[in-house]
Amino acid sequence: MATGNVDSAEPTPVKPVLRVVKGDLTPEELAALVAVVAARNAAAAHAAARSRGPKPRSEWGHPRRMARRPHTFGPDQWRRSAWG
Repeated sequence: MATGNVDSAEPTPVKPVLRVVKGDLTPEELAALVAVVAARNAAAAHAAARSRGPKPRSEWGHPRRMARRPHTFGPDQWRRSAWG
């Protein structure tokens, strides 16, 4: 049975999404750059979600289900009206 601590494993390094290779950005310029990239990614994700098409409508709330058949008159019709 192993007695090593599982939590002591080093995390895998994460590749940065943005990297400044030239120049010196101010915090405001970096924030503006991150905002533009995030907005562009959100717009692309929204366009991809819309291109999948509409989800099929549930038939449970369809107006056709709310229409009832006309009642017929005769002996025992009050009992048969509950059967649909």
